[in-house]
Amino acid sequence: MRIWRSANDGATILELMDVDNQIAKLMVELSRSQDYDIGDGTTGVVVLAGSLLEQAEKLLERGIHPIRIAEGYEMASRIAVDHLESISTKYEFSATDIEPLVQTCMTTLSSKIVSRCKRALAEIAVKAVLAVADLERKDVNLDLIKVEGKVGGKLEDTELVQGIIVDKDMSHPQMPKRIEDAHIAILTCPFEPPKPKTKHKVDIDTVEKFQTLRGQEQKYFDDMVQKCKDVGATLVICQWGFDDEANHLLMQRELPAVRWVGGVELELIAIATGGRIVPRFQELTTEKLGKAGLVREKSFGTTKDRMLYIEKCANSKAVTIFIRGGNKMMIEETKRSIHDALCVARNLIINNSIVYGGGSAEISCSIAVDAAADRHPGVEQYAIRAFADALDAIPLALAENSGLPPIDTLTVVKSQHVKENNSRCGIDCNDVGTNDMKEQNVFETLIGKQQQILLATQVVKMILKIDDVITPSEY
Repeated sequence: MRIWRSANDGATILELMDVDNQIAKLMVELSRSQDYDIGDGTTGVVVLAGSLLEQAEKLLERGIHPIRIAEGYEMASRIAVDHLESISTKYEFSATDIEPLVQTCMTTLSSKIVSRCKRALAEIAVKAVLAVADLERKDVNLDLIKVEGKVGGKLEDTELVQGIIVDKDMSHPQMPKRIEDAHIAILTCPFEPPKPKTKHKVDIDTVEKFQTLRGQEQKYFDDMVQKCKDVGATLVICQWGFDDEANHLLMQRELPAVRWVGGVELELIAIATGGRIVPRFQELTTEKLGKAGLVREKSFGTTKDRMLYIEKCANSKAVTIFIRGGNKMMIEETKRSIHDALCVARNLIINNSIVYGGGSAEISCSIAVDAAADRHPGVEQYAIRAFADALDAIPLALAENSGLPPIDTLTVVKSQHVKENNSRCGIDCNDVGTNDMKEQNVFETLIGKQQQILLATQVVKMILKIDDVITPSEY
């Protein structure tokens, strides 16, 4: 059976491809490093690297040495990166005025399947990032943003929860579904009577012995429950499971519990509620309890799907984006799109410089690099010009993917750049009727664009310096 995965996220497609060619493997690594560092622009970086290789091939055929080409590319990439800096603009925003951030995230989401909801999803991504951001230090820890998905509902039902969602429900159906002002004991020790070890043999030959054993087990468990109640816990979240008997006793003692919660989720709950994870019952104290204003169980649709919402936490620096969608593919795709939008918002908080999108930055760099080639007398100038031609691959691809005649469109936009000295002109992908990307609100982060050019150049230089690829079997 073959399983098809649908994606239009460049990094994902490359991750899933079965690649044997060594150079192609470098391309996969390239998209991965762009994804890891910046989170967006994974397709662009591979298109650019491919185009640079194509141009290099033509130069090699003309007899130019690979080292000369690599040096020319290096010079050109420096010119392009500096030029990007000069055409970038600062983008002012504050915690109260988030519109600029939303506009930039919408640019990222425009090229994804979820583009019909891009406004709502961009707002969710920005609010999530600002919730966990430290604006003074210009630092964002994206690990504090949990992205959960559940099949069912529609994409518009996606919501931002100020707290943690756990894909679990209360261990007993009769436990309360809503606990206000919860004091949470977070345990990583098993919450049930100890089992006799297998190597010991327990002979129970009378009813009395069985009653004694059962009584001892129950007393042991009662002590556990009492310990939790004594420190003031109103909810227990446990990493391990407990059997039905333990569950029944918890129900009787009115101590709601959640079982089988994963380690990562436990950590997030601990961060959000300000609690400590307790490995042994002896260490349980009131100070180690987490606090949450509201813990509620929510069911979805007509099925038994239930999830636990932990909201109004003591430390609000942990949020969850909860995605809904018609099928699993849609949810996976939305998760990747949201990841890109989160990364873009984070990058803008770290460095609020932007360049305009729609291929305008590449066209502007291409013109600047082409002009700079004349100042280099050596053979490198051929490589620098080739670099300028390679930069045109991005706007060409954009035009082609939008159903426009690629070369005609690029020529018109390029001449507009030169005539009006306007670096904001790009490909009108959405057919709005204007080439000015400022009017179309299409932006990209400066650090993302610079990283694209630097990474693509590095990989291509590396490939140019490889004489031959030796496969291990030939040794």
